[in-house]
Amino acid sequence: MRVAAIWFPDWPVQAARLEADDELAELIAIAAQRRVKACSHVARSLGVRRGMKVRHAQALAPTLSVVEDNPDRDGRMFAALATSFDEVASSVEVLRPGLVLVDVAAAGKFHGGEEVATEMLLDAASRRGIDALAGVADEIATAVIAARFSAVVEPGGSAGFLGSRPLRVLLAEAALGADPQVVAELGQLGIATLGDLAGVPATAMTTRFGSAGMHLHRIARAAPDRRVAPELPVADLAVAVTPDEPIERVDAAAFAARALAAGLHERLREAGRNCLRLKVVAELTSGERVERVWRTREALTESATADRVRWQLDGWLTGGGAGAIASLILEPLELAEPETVGQLWSDGTSTDEARRVVERVQSQLGIDAVVQPQFVGGRGVAERVELIPFGERPRKVEQLPWPGAIPAPLPARLGGGIDHPASAVTLLDATARRVGVTAEALLTSAPYALGWGEGRYLVTGWAGPWPVDEGWWGARPNKVARLQVVGKREKGGDVHAWLLVWTRGRWRVEAVYG
Repeated sequence: MRVAAIWFPDWPVQAARLEADDELAELIAIAAQRRVKACSHVARSLGVRRGMKVRHAQALAPTLSVVEDNPDRDGRMFAALATSFDEVASSVEVLRPGLVLVDVAAAGKFHGGEEVATEMLLDAASRRGIDALAGVADEIATAVIAARFSAVVEPGGSAGFLGSRPLRVLLAEAALGADPQVVAELGQLGIATLGDLAGVPATAMTTRFGSAGMHLHRIARAAPDRRVAPELPVADLAVAVTPDEPIERVDAAAFAARALAAGLHERLREAGRNCLRLKVVAELTSGERVERVWRTREALTESATADRVRWQLDGWLTGGGAGAIASLILEPLELAEPETVGQLWSDGTSTDEARRVVERVQSQLGIDAVVQPQFVGGRGVAERVELIPFGERPRKVEQLPWPGAIPAPLPARLGGGIDHPASAVTLLDATARRVGVTAEALLTSAPYALGWGEGRYLVTGWAGPWPVDEGWWGARPNKVARLQVVGKREKGGDVHAWLLVWTRGRWRVEAVYG
């Protein structure tokens, strides 16, 4: 198999320029939530970066043109552009707006060579003000990476090409599906290149990082990949509609997209499946049949399906030459088992209704507006809980021993942090001297009383301390010791328990029990 990946750098910028008929200035930034989501090459040369606040970017480039983020525009403009590839190749698959895969081996046989076919693909995508780069390789992931370098990897040469690439290239493209946390941990372990990663035994990657690590390992060693737009044997869950009047307008196409997406997901729910790869087929009044394959890393939701169908229909209708749409078919090409989303919803299962509410909140406030907790390894309390955006696949966590970890039972409530003013606590012995921790990780004396804010408590029991030497390898090492303390008020009352941490010569409340 030979795959060509056609990549359009900073596609949101290019889509905005394409919609404006290339009348926008070269200094462009796409803004979402008052931060830069994407920017043009000229803007980057002046210091503008993704994630930067818009006002900071405007301070660096006063003439910067700021365009509001519009995913519908990106998808619609790309769907129209992707139609051009059908003139060159038959197996075309859209990974996302701005990235297309093509079976270049089949196209090369027809056009007289792989190089000729690749040039024809780039020519087909050429528009005024639009840039595109192509990468060719034996595997899909390698071709996607090669597109970043505009490289053609010789047959059988994927391992050699990938070997010298920096590890961070895995995070350059979301379609690769790399877990940022796993990539960061690999970097901390001294793995700097994909060649280093490929040299790690597969069993070690699986043991330490689970399926997320194995996925990265397969990319690094150029493992055999699936074909572009293959016809996989799946249950017949296709849905179709033939309107009374042919679809000629974009608003009618949007209505048909929503109705058909609802019908498709109703059949998917009944079958207990999710769709990862979708074929959109339109039969035109001229008798011609056009189709496009869309693939996503996460399972398609009803709204995401409707968006992609709407983008594609809009592209066909406004791209010119397609004519009116007589009938429309949605055919799922790749199915997967649905994933549960935990106990956020009372029955512990994912529902379209709940997901639609979450997606609405995330679309208005950002992807990080709704998060879900995941238990991970660690010694303290806060570090054992990781908050990830709702809908993201939690990384697999191996249950490994953590020397110095707090034993069960764990606290029920976290405090505001050891640097919070309200976390200050005083621990005294029977002679009213402050209790501390020695260099040998021992208490200076037996705790007798505890003062926290206006509360005064008599200590009835304690356990610890448990010392931890954190960050000793970095520039800011931090030695801490944790202590479990149980006490009751001086004049009687309920029993209270705390997890205290000794840091920088004083006690702080890290968490509270019960």
